[in-house]
Amino acid sequence: MMIRFAIVPLLLALNFSMCKKHDTVSQNPQPAVSSSPVPGAASAGGSPAVAPVASPKIKKPVVDQTAQVIIFCYHRLVDKIRYPGTEITPAAFEAQMKALKDRGITVIPMQDLLAWKRGEKNIPPRAAVVTFDDGWKSQYEVAFPIMKKYGYPFTMFIYTEGVRGGALGGGEAITWEQLADMRDNGVDIEAHSATHQDLREGHNIMLISGGKRTRTKLTGPQYEQWMQNEVVGSKQLLEQRLGIKVNCFAVPFGNYNEHVKDIARGAGYEAMFTVYGQPITFTSPLDSVGRYAIEANKPKVFEDALKMIGTSSGGAAAVAEVGAKELATQPADGETVRTALPLIKANLSGVGQIEAGSVQMRVSGLGVVPANFDAKTGTVSYQVTQKLRDKSCTVIVSAKSEGKKVEAHWTFGIEEGATGGAAAPKAVAAPKPVATPKR
Repeated sequence: MMIRFAIVPLLLALNFSMCKKHDTVSQNPQPAVSSSPVPGAASAGGSPAVAPVASPKIKKPVVDQTAQVIIFCYHRLVDKIRYPGTEITPAAFEAQMKALKDRGITVIPMQDLLAWKRGEKNIPPRAAVVTFDDGWKSQYEVAFPIMKKYGYPFTMFIYTEGVRGGALGGGEAITWEQLADMRDNGVDIEAHSATHQDLREGHNIMLISGGKRTRTKLTGPQYEQWMQNEVVGSKQLLEQRLGIKVNCFAVPFGNYNEHVKDIARGAGYEAMFTVYGQPITFTSPLDSVGRYAIEANKPKVFEDALKMIGTSSGGAAAVAEVGAKELATQPADGETVRTALPLIKANLSGVGQIEAGSVQMRVSGLGVVPANFDAKTGTVSYQVTQKLRDKSCTVIVSAKSEGKKVEAHWTFGIEEGATGGAAAPKAVAAPKPVATPKR
């Protein structure tokens, strides 16, 4: 009997202690050990497990897909012009930078352009990107202060053997120290190959070994090895010397083909740039981004570029890009021709119903040309009559189809020493030329 009375208080005390412990746990809950609880599943004690809290979804910003960007390409800035194909005076350059501001065109960083293309960031309706090729010291000593004055961001495309101390870096070349200073001030530095040569297989290249220079043609494994240094090695060197991330590649001379594109993609480049100018739209391909090359002997190029987007204050109409292969272009994209007076053609029949009078053809170095459009076959053509002098030529064909503007562009090479006449076809009676649309 005494044992029973002794056990009862003991049980009551034990029960009270358990209640207190339960209350403490309830007030200070601990996170579940299970890393992936299944909704609706029961816990070990028989009660249902708490469903995990869903992570909030991150939404991409809605970007203005009607915005347009023009990209400028500069080389040397000198007071006395000796090579008008790659030089411009400092006064002319500053006047152009002022013109961008006066006309309400916003200069944006290259990386903002790429973020917009990825749908991650908005840009102004009318914008420009300024780039400099090669790596001349005048870009640091002359252009850099002017860009600082206007508060403009810009991009440097550097070929690594052309930096001071490299195999091709002479007294007018930029130094690694100057590039580091520009990097520290927010300048975007990207790749332009190792030795600045035509990257297509079968073309004459200069090999530098032990101070000796020899010209040769590389094919097969030797060519592929050389390309690795030009496209991949130059990227790695810039990243290692400057501690940066390189995601853009400017093709030397604008000459490229599908194999060059493939190597650039494999190297990790997000965008590849050429030297033919056209407004960049949301749908423009990133493996052939066109730039307006500004040269002393072509003063109209800058003004023509501004006119391309200067008429719109709220974003230009979207342009649908059409691949050159779909148009059966002549010459084909990436092809090299033996005449400086080629016949240029494209078949627009697969694009849709083309509006009469809307077809326009632009040829780099010539501008708008009086092309002929055959509505029955859908073919637009132009026989070049003025010898093309550059090593590469870009063609831009635009038209309206069902109320929308469509545009195609392609680039072909011209063999060194090519002449006119012999390879040019005989004159053929053609339809009346398409009238150039009034601006």
